[in-house]
Amino acid sequence: MARIKRSAMRVAKSLEAHRLVAIVFGALLYILAATGTLSVFNHELQRWEQPNVPEMTSIAPEAAERAALSVLESEEVPTTHLYVNFPQEDLPRTVITTDTQAFFAAPEGTIAGPEKFPWTQFLLDLHYYLHLPQTLGLTVVGALGAMLIALSFSGLLAHPRIFRDAFTFRHGAGRLTTIDLHNRLSVWTLPFHFSNALTGSILGLASVLALAIAAVGFDGDTGAVFDPVFGAEPEPIEGQAAMASIAEPLAFMAREFPELDVTYFILHDPGTAGQHSSVIAEHSDRLIFGDYYNFTSEGEYQGNVGISDGTIGQQVTGAVYNVHFGNWGGLPVKLAYLGFGLGLCVIIASGLSIYFSKRVANGRPAPRLAGAWQGVVWGTPAMLAVTLGLSFLGLEGAGLVTAFWLGLAMLIFLSGLAGSSRAKKAVQALTALALLSALFAYSLRYGSAVLSDAGLGVSTIAMLLVVALATAVIRSSGKVGHRKSGQAEWVGQPAE
Repeated sequence: MARIKRSAMRVAKSLEAHRLVAIVFGALLYILAATGTLSVFNHELQRWEQPNVPEMTSIAPEAAERAALSVLESEEVPTTHLYVNFPQEDLPRTVITTDTQAFFAAPEGTIAGPEKFPWTQFLLDLHYYLHLPQTLGLTVVGALGAMLIALSFSGLLAHPRIFRDAFTFRHGAGRLTTIDLHNRLSVWTLPFHFSNALTGSILGLASVLALAIAAVGFDGDTGAVFDPVFGAEPEPIEGQAAMASIAEPLAFMAREFPELDVTYFILHDPGTAGQHSSVIAEHSDRLIFGDYYNFTSEGEYQGNVGISDGTIGQQVTGAVYNVHFGNWGGLPVKLAYLGFGLGLCVIIASGLSIYFSKRVANGRPAPRLAGAWQGVVWGTPAMLAVTLGLSFLGLEGAGLVTAFWLGLAMLIFLSGLAGSSRAKKAVQALTALALLSALFAYSLRYGSAVLSDAGLGVSTIAMLLVVALATAVIRSSGKVGHRKSGQAEWVGQPAE
């Protein structure tokens, strides 16, 4: 009897902790889940935002050097770093980037216009930092990852029959159906959500941990904390020098490491006496983002940092980013991350819907809070669609950030006034209309490029989403009419 009582107390405490974390952090966790799901396809979105630029599967070292030198010559203030981003399978473009600007390169090495993807950058900043100052934002996002881990484990502890009920699903049973959906998705996708939350926490809290470690053991030098993993950068040397070769290190990599996929070239302190370069190359059979291969200004190979063959700590650290964002395995892995990400959105959304339904069943309804939660769930994609359309009208940067947060706050407030069912239908309709408007603005801007390889895929998926949302709104309207004509059938069922 005592053992049963202790077990019941453990379940009750776990459920209370689970409910508390969800209520306090649910909205931000939902926003991170939604934006993280989209961020998996950030390369496809970048490509879609500018469908009318040159694309290629590779570029010759000499052509890359010509384009890079052209960009360097256009710099008004000397840059401290020059980057060449090479074509990849999901982003088949060459981009030359400095501290202040970025340009596309044509296959022959000429400049083909500036790189600009304001909405995708807005999306990434929302997921990385929640639009807060960088260090603070990373800390908050990392802490939210830890909260998601706490939710996962408290949810497991709160369900002692988790294995017995692993295949239980009561279809058409109102709140019980929602509970089964929440529990089954949570159990079957737990490995993904745990690894994703853990890697997100590591990425988010790394800067704060580095500051703490540096303060204790490295006299405040955070660089010294990361140097054993990513390699130390030599001290800058004053004085001008002839520009280091860009083509030579790239030719060396193609000759000596033909099995590697070169993704980036970095020239540190270009045009100075201390300039040197690094090539980042992917290993196709590894989870790491790549390894650094270093060269002197004369193009002499200095060896690799060791992310591919160094200590276990280096190799694990090098894999964290790819594991979190699904940057491995190509399109099949991205589609799997899409499914898991959407599953996490459903888990979070249904969790608080269950909470509000239980309040109704216990005679303590909170219709305004339930409506506000629908404002979060459906207002987030609505405002992402609205900001997408605004970006094609010329809004970017702080303008998109302001529009998103003000618009979301307004939708949450209005949804709280309207109530759960009405809010859901209205905001779904807004999302469909905003997405359709964004596609119209996109087609006006880019014309026939919408039908290119870069433009067609995302546009088609967006149009399918418009159709799905419109269908959901129409079906929901039919259910509301049926509910009014047969109210007795809905007694005791939550208005979802």
